[in-house]
Amino acid sequence: MSEEKPIRVLVAKVGLDGHDRGAKIIATALRDAGMEVIYTGLRQSPEMVVQAALQEDVDAIGISILSGAHMTVFPKVYQLMLEKGLKNVLLTGGGIIPEEDNAKLSAMGIGTLFTPGANTSDIADYIKNWVAAHHK
Repeated sequence: MSEEKPIRVLVAKVGLDGHDRGAKIIATALRDAGMEVIYTGLRQSPEMVVQAALQEDVDAIGISILSGAHMTVFPKVYQLMLEKGLKNVLLTGGGIIPEEDNAKLSAMGIGTLFTPGANTSDIADYIKNWVAAHHK
């Protein structure tokens, strides 16, 4: 009987946003849900995040953003992911993201973005379901 390899998730804080409590809570919740979590820490660039995702061979990237730069950060990370061949990697995240912006990002191909107060088990289930559907 072969053991299923755990889902690997990179959790990152991009830019100058210094608030990482939410990212740490999500990282812990995902670990508790059986995932391997790599937390990059604060003040990462989009290039650093994508490079770390490549090195760590992750299934998903979760970006926590509270700075209001989500309309710049998510598209930039997504573009770099496509350039580096990370087509089967989920880009998701969360923070303070207006519904209208969330819809625009979703239309670009970015995964579900969660707002403060989201249930951590819903986030874990979303990642598990996405990975299961895209890694057959």
